[in-house]
Parts: sequence; C-alpha cells; structure tokens
Amino acid sequence: MLVRIVGLGPGDPELLTFGSVDALRSIGRAVALLAPPELVKSLQAQGITIERGLIEDAPLFVRGSAEHIEKFVDAMALRQTRGEGADLGLGVLGNPLSDFPGLPLLLRSLDSRGARTQIVPGMPKSALAAAISMPLVPLPPASAQYTWEDLIEIMARLRASCPWDREQTHRTLVPYLIEETYEVVEAIEHADEAALCEELGDLLLQIVFHSQLGSETGKFTVADVVNALSNKMVRRHPHVFGDAVIEDVDTQWKSWEKLKAQEATGQKRKSRLDGIPKHLGAMQRGQRMQEKASRVGFDWPGARDILDKLHEELTELAEARREKQDDPRIREELGDVFFTLVNLSRAMGIDAETAMREANEKFYKRFTFMEQRAAKDGKSLSDMSLDELEELWQLAKIQAA
Repeated sequence: MLVRIVGLGPGDPELLTFGSVDALRSIGRAVALLAPPELVKSLQAQGITIERGLIEDAPLFVRGSAEHIEKFVDAMALRQTRGEGADLGLGVLGNPLSDFPGLPLLLRSLDSRGARTQIVPGMPKSALAAAISMPLVPLPPASAQYTWEDLIEIMARLRASCPWDREQTHRTLVPYLIEETYEVVEAIEHADEAALCEELGDLLLQIVFHSQLGSETGKFTVADVVNALSNKMVRRHPHVFGDAVIEDVDTQWKSWEKLKAQEATGQKRKSRLDGIPKHLGAMQRGQRMQEKASRVGFDWPGARDILDKLHEELTELAEARREKQDDPRIREELGDVFFTLVNLSRAMGIDAETAMREANEKFYKRFTFMEQRAAKDGKSLSDMSLDELEELWQLAKIQAA
C-alpha cells in the first residue's frame, strides 16, 4: 500500500505545480482535502479520479484528529485486504510539511500498518497568497469566528479586488501604520478595553498588509515574519528556552544587549545607540538613548544630581537669552534643558513621552473648558482680558482636572 501525500499549493488551479499533478496522475486517484471546487475540477480534467467518503471530517483530519486518521488508515488497510487498489494520492492544500499539522500522526499510523509513504511538498499556502483570486476554502459568514488563515486570505483578496488596496506600497502605508499605533496607545491610556481590541486589530492589519506586499515581490511572507519573530524571542531568552540563569531585570537587560550585538544586524551597527528609530518622538528617542547608555554605566548617580544639572542648563539658557545670542545657540541650550528633563523623568521611573502626552491632554481639557464657559457667557476668549483668562484658567483647573 502506497500513500503519496501531495501538496496542492494555495488552491488556485493555475498555481498547481507540474510535480504535484504528475505525482497524483501516476497513481490515478486521490483524496483532495479541503480543495476548492475549481481545483477539484482541474484535477479531474487531468485524469485524476477524486475519491470521496474515505475521510469523514477533512478539517479535523488535517488538524490531526487521531480518531479520523485511524479511521482513514483502517479503511485503507481494509481495501488492501480485499484486494482493491490500495495506492492513493492524498492532496493537501499548501505544503504538507508546513500546512498539515496531522502529518506526523498520519505517517506513524501508516508505518505501523506497513504502508509506504511519499511526500511531494508543493508550495506553502502563505507563499503565494497574493496570487489567489479566491479563498482557499469558503470563508465563514460574518457571524462566525474568523481565523488567522482567513485574515491572510482576506488581505490577499483585498489586494486582488479593491482598487485602493491595489495602489498601496510599503511607503504609502507608513502614515497609517503610525496612526494606528497611536490609536492603540490612546485606547490603553483611556483604559478602553473594547477600543483596544479594535485598535489592535487595525494595527495587525498593517502588519498583514506589509507582509502581503512582501509576498508579492517574493521577498518575504507573513510566515517568514512570524518565524523570524519566534526565532528572535527564543534566541534572546535563553533563561526561558534554555538553561541560562538570569535572576533580575538588570541582568536580563545586559544579556539582551549582548545577544543582540551577536546577531547579524547587531554586528553591522557601529554604536550601541544605532537601531533606535530616528522617527521616534524626540523625547522618546532621547530616553531610549539614555537607557542604552546607562546599561554600560554612563548615567547619573541619582535624581538629585540631575536636578543640579537642570539648574545649570536653565542658567545657560538664561545667559544665552540675556546676551542676545543667535537663535541656534538659544535652541541648543533649550534642547539641553529638554534632554535633561528626559533624564530626570527616566531617573524617577517615568516615561517622558507619556508624561508629555498626559500634560497635553490636561491642557486640552482645561482650554476647551475655558472656550465652552466663555461661549456660555456669550463671549470669545480672544475678546477677554488676561485677568479674565487667568480667572477662567483657575476655574478650569478645579472643574476640568
């Protein structure tokens, strides 16, 4: 008895490899697991008889249900005993080695019955998702729970059928990636779990979108993204996935930096500070640089020393203004003040960017309160005196805190 397990690729008949077709045609009959109707028709048109009824529940079989795999193997053994044709092609969407979780169990079961097996890999589902104009399997209705595989297919169909999605590139998507990231942050800061769920989905769509673009150029797929991330996390956590011993956060950070430096990307960097995105907010980037510098011991002893430095920088700023220095000098001194404030935030265990966002939000609430109170009195802020504005501001500090 021979069972030849053949990869059917992403599901589009035009993407079925010659090797897969020949492997099935040489046997003459096959089970086409979860294959779309058009792919089944294509196989039949090439002289391959499609067997039905050998597998009761194809999704469970593919996922590795021991019960359904054993029933299939028993049925094959019974056919062999009866002298019926026992050789069979087993067509699996994608690559059996990556897209067929039940493969190991099936191979063991067949081997225990003395059956011979052959595997013809084919292309993985994710590698050619961009070329599919139809889903691998009918998508569930909107009320059902979609899966990761469904999301990948939805993105592929959007690129194939939606005019706006077809026009996008990595570069044109950058503003949306940034915007979605900040919307996630906003949902977190407002403690809005429902919004957080939705915004995380929007951010995930950006990751899937960029991965889809990568697959279309043959550079990488979403599977490569997941694999690279998983490898990185395992590699950088030897105390979790290996036998290394790390007892505290400080030791963990040192280990993390050391392991990063040993990686290919790390070896290309000329400085520890390389790798911090230049497009980060200025305060956030400054804090990240200070954190990296502190891990080699280049840091202030404590917050009191930073406060002394802040007074020094404020004095230099005042001198630059008093001496009517040119704008570049004043801007430089002001930058030093900001940088020192970021250092102070870090020393106090506060994220400077978050503190600034909170301050912005506080000002927004108080100023809009002033506008609304003035409008209620039939006035405009621009028509009020400074004393009146100050009075409104003090009221806003109480009522719009």
